[in-house]
Amino acid sequence: MATSKLRGGDLKQRAFELLKSADFEQALEELCRLPARQVINPLFSFLYNNDEQIRWRTVSAMGAVVANLADKDMEEARVIMRRLMWNLNDESGGIGWGSPEAMGEILACHEGLAKEYAKIFMSYTMEEGNYLEHEILQRGLLWGIGRLSQVRPKLVKDAATYLIPYLKSPDDTVRGLAAWIMGLLRAEEARPELEQLTEDETEVQMYIDRRLTKRRVKKLVDEALERLPVQELS
Repeated sequence: MATSKLRGGDLKQRAFELLKSADFEQALEELCRLPARQVINPLFSFLYNNDEQIRWRTVSAMGAVVANLADKDMEEARVIMRRLMWNLNDESGGIGWGSPEAMGEILACHEGLAKEYAKIFMSYTMEEGNYLEHEILQRGLLWGIGRLSQVRPKLVKDAATYLIPYLKSPDDTVRGLAAWIMGLLRAEEARPELEQLTEDETEVQMYIDRRLTKRRVKKLVDEALERLPVQELS
């Protein structure tokens, strides 16, 4: 059946098959050919899938699909961004699993949306803003900020100070992701806190370059320190 004619359950099944594909890069291209307004609902549901790889591939797919949609209809893309933000709102009655990751990926994939929503996205790190207290959501938020930092660091740089406290988090993954971000942003102001983590042997799982990988926090810290500006000897 042609992808343009898939409907309802058939569309959801096809999207799921593509997320499981051995050749995910090619699968992403096909996902982007599916009708964006129809495929977005199945993608939202897949953010809650029990399979971690499916969840992360869904994040990648949402970035690509929404970016393509934004090129054609910016307001429709804004509707999806608002839906993700609503999922993180206490009034939504849900937890918002996957929403920070999806937001970060979308902003990394589309410059126009990034310029509109980066400040709102960063407000989830700020206690005077929309601070996320749940550590699982913090992991997703920091991953999303890291993803945005890879592509558009200037939109994140000014908020680096708000990210430093995450280097002291009791959650191993949060610490590792925070260290990763500090390296991407070359955040010199984080040097003292990074230096306190150079012996952190904890291993954490990350989704980098569309692959799940395990990294030690100390390795992420070492890489971050190497990227900081060279200190001049006094």
